[in-house]
Amino acid sequence: MTELNDEPALDRLIHEPARLAIMTVMSSVRAADFVFLQRTTGLTKGNLSSHLAKLEEAGLVRIEKRFVGRKPNTSVELTPEGIERVTRHWERLDRLRELARGAAEEE
Repeated sequence: MTELNDEPALDRLIHEPARLAIMTVMSSVRAADFVFLQRTTGLTKGNLSSHLAKLEEAGLVRIEKRFVGRKPNTSVELTPEGIERVTRHWERLDRLRELARGAAEEE
């Protein structure tokens, strides 16, 4: 039997609830603008900006700021590393769930 403690740790950068929400939304779309992310995650502008900056510093998202007409527009997309890490994170969560179910069935 495999113990839960033998499994690799979750990605702490991604696992933080707000960043997990951002990464989950981003894994479902090719790119998203700031307003869309704000509405889908329910984060404030400041909170979303702060979390996006951390994800960008880690190389998980690419942020492009531009003007559409005369309005500022911020576009976000996952980098290849971001896609890989969020996929791996969800796989680890699934594995933990499987291990927990197995342990519960043994009791």
